[in-house]
Amino acid sequence: MPFSQTTFARSSLLMLLVGAAILLGIVLSSFFLAQATRVYFDDVTRLRAVRSASADLLLLLQAAETGQRGYLLVHNSTFLEPYSKALNALPAQLDKFERAASSQSAVAVPVDDIRRLISQKVAEMQSTLNLAGNGDVEGAVAIVRNQSGLEMMTNLQSILAEVMSQLDSHLVSGIEDLRDSAGSLQWFTIGGGVLIILVVAGAILVVGQHVRELSRARREVEDLNAGLEERVNERTEDLIQANREIQRYAYIVSHDLRAPLVNIMGFTSELDTTLKAVSKYVLADGAELSESDVRDARLAVEEDLPEAIGFIRSSTKKMDGLINAILKISRDGRRELKPERIDLRDLLDTTAATIYHQVHEAGGDVKISVDAARSLITDRFSMEQIFGNLFDNAVKYKHPDRPLLLTVKAAPAGRGSMRIEVSDNGRGIAPQDHERVFELFRRSGVQDKQGEGIGLAHVRSLVRNLGGEITVKSTLGSGTTFIVRLPTDLSQYVRSNGS
Repeated sequence: MPFSQTTFARSSLLMLLVGAAILLGIVLSSFFLAQATRVYFDDVTRLRAVRSASADLLLLLQAAETGQRGYLLVHNSTFLEPYSKALNALPAQLDKFERAASSQSAVAVPVDDIRRLISQKVAEMQSTLNLAGNGDVEGAVAIVRNQSGLEMMTNLQSILAEVMSQLDSHLVSGIEDLRDSAGSLQWFTIGGGVLIILVVAGAILVVGQHVRELSRARREVEDLNAGLEERVNERTEDLIQANREIQRYAYIVSHDLRAPLVNIMGFTSELDTTLKAVSKYVLADGAELSESDVRDARLAVEEDLPEAIGFIRSSTKKMDGLINAILKISRDGRRELKPERIDLRDLLDTTAATIYHQVHEAGGDVKISVDAARSLITDRFSMEQIFGNLFDNAVKYKHPDRPLLLTVKAAPAGRGSMRIEVSDNGRGIAPQDHERVFELFRRSGVQDKQGEGIGLAHVRSLVRNLGGEITVKSTLGSGTTFIVRLPTDLSQYVRSNGS
């Protein structure tokens, strides 16, 4: 059956419509799943804030009660220091707890009951200390022994434990929702990719049929087909590479966001274990304790509890830093570039001035050399960000045994491009880490400097947005050279690439 031009046109139009429908479906499903993921994440964050505030509130009360009991037992004013610190911090922590509780609606938190019990407990502890301070130690001990304070503390612990139990249940559910949403997004992407491949395969078949009908122009069609095949292969390779980067990015993000949550859960369990040692000491109710019990309680209060709380807070801070890093990279991809003519030497001098005092105070030096044409048409903000990050890294990772020597060389690199080398004599980067350092949240070498591992990932993103590429040459212990290649005219690059 002859394959007419009309049939070919209709088949091509059908393939385009099917492909457009599939792409629209993928975009819409990705958008809704991303929105659902954000909602789930916000809910988990609010619930985690309530749980953290609840645990901190309980720890403050326990610290105050420990100081009170210690003072009544040994009459040593040293025990009043943790008591005073805990009471001073209690109002702010209670306000934080109430704000966190009011920001969510998943768990009903009896704030009024908690505030009432805390007020009663503080009044009970203060009354015993007032009696003891006035010399009536027996009266103070009698108040403790009537177990009214114990009953208040037990009620408060019971309420907070119930609240935290409900929060844990909702947190687990929220994490499951996040995981389900991510899984759905992955399957939608895979399914959409398979359908697109089928559409492309169908389109290739249609083109092949049409080509076979054009026997009089076989040679021209074969040449065109060869060129088309090469372009398809290039685009397919670009798509495969982009897909790999997306998968690697998704894995890194999910792994690094999950790690702080695991730390928080782990140290929450450690807090529970530590609480048993403290409770045994606090709830002894005047009974004689073994030296081992006292030592365990003291170790829990002085070491275990602060350590666990510190790790939980650092994990929370790390998670916040990771989320901010993801948002920063995302914003860079969406920002509109503004090509303008800039003097490269002036820009490099201005950027280097921000680290001048750090370098020269340590006996180091910065040398900048710009050959031939000094001007570029590019985005000024992106350029300042790129070289600001590279210069800061050179200062941060300088070799401890020698002053920093930072050298910047810029020269034309073929028609319409510029090559800029940023070299230092710092620690250097091991060969196996040359590509790793450009990945988000990945760092190399000894981790003795603060950072989240987003600087060079940010730089690569900015350079690629400008139509360039960045590579690194380095030897461990002998310094590092970053090579940045950029088009000299960003506006021309944008027009030629249809951006």
